[in-house]
Amino acid sequence: MARKSLIARDKKRERLVKKYAELRKQLKEEGRYDELDKLPRNASPVRLHNRCRLTGRPKGYMRKFGLCRVKFREMALEGKIPGVTKASW
Repeated sequence: MARKSLIARDKKRERLVKKYAELRKQLKEEGRYDELDKLPRNASPVRLHNRCRLTGRPKGYMRKFGLCRVKFREMALEGKIPGVTKASW
């Protein structure tokens, strides 16, 4: 499991991105890049990183499910993810 501080930092970034999204869009359309530079760095959506919803693991993330590969496999084998079955041919 990821450290609580890293998970909290990412959540803080998500809030900042959401808060400044409309202002960033407006400044970009008007071409006022000098004012855009004065916004907080963490308000940029590029700085976000996907994390597993259960463990906070940053690597091996599967967008469709919002889980890391480890938790996805565990839940799929337990039958907790609808429509997902182990491959056999």
